[in-house]
Amino acid sequence: MDQIKIGKFISSKRKEKNITQSKLAEMLNITDRAISKWENGICLPDASTMPLLCEILGITINDLFSGELVDMKDNEKRLEKNLLEMTKLKEQRDRELLSMEIFIGILVSIIMLTCIFVASFVELSDWLRVILIIVGIIPFAMGIGYAIRIEQIAGYYECNHCQYKYVPLYKSVFFAQHINRNRKMKCPKCHQKTWHKKVLTK
Repeated sequence: MDQIKIGKFISSKRKEKNITQSKLAEMLNITDRAISKWENGICLPDASTMPLLCEILGITINDLFSGELVDMKDNEKRLEKNLLEMTKLKEQRDRELLSMEIFIGILVSIIMLTCIFVASFVELSDWLRVILIIVGIIPFAMGIGYAIRIEQIAGYYECNHCQYKYVPLYKSVFFAQHINRNRKMKCPKCHQKTWHKKVLTK
């Protein structure tokens, strides 16, 4: 998917409609910096923004993904290609998110262990020890909570019993017994409680 081409297409359609970046941002309830990023090919619009953006610019989602107005004869073929590219893009972003999850987990664990080590072995007053331990625990708790959120939304979980792939609720992931990224959860399809593995494709 050519982000530069898509960005230029958004820019040209916006100008055709005599809409400024600021006005388009206001209509979409986002910042004009986001519009600038799209038009410069830095990133794509969020899925939640795309339908309204296309309505304002008078184009289809398929036109947007193609970076040009699509002839109806080629519509189905182009749509298939765009869907495949979007799937690949999602898979790549999910992989990056899961790498970030590992980094966050390691970082907050190091912070907490360092604080606990200092509080245990360095000569400090009791109240300072308590504060240091709290300072270590708070980012650890927040970081782990965020890492679990990443694990929940990136990719899918596959039921070991019926092979159904789905995105579970946050609380299901948070409270599930786990070994690495395999979690023991209840499948929403077959309702069996089995080990579900993390997969990137559906």
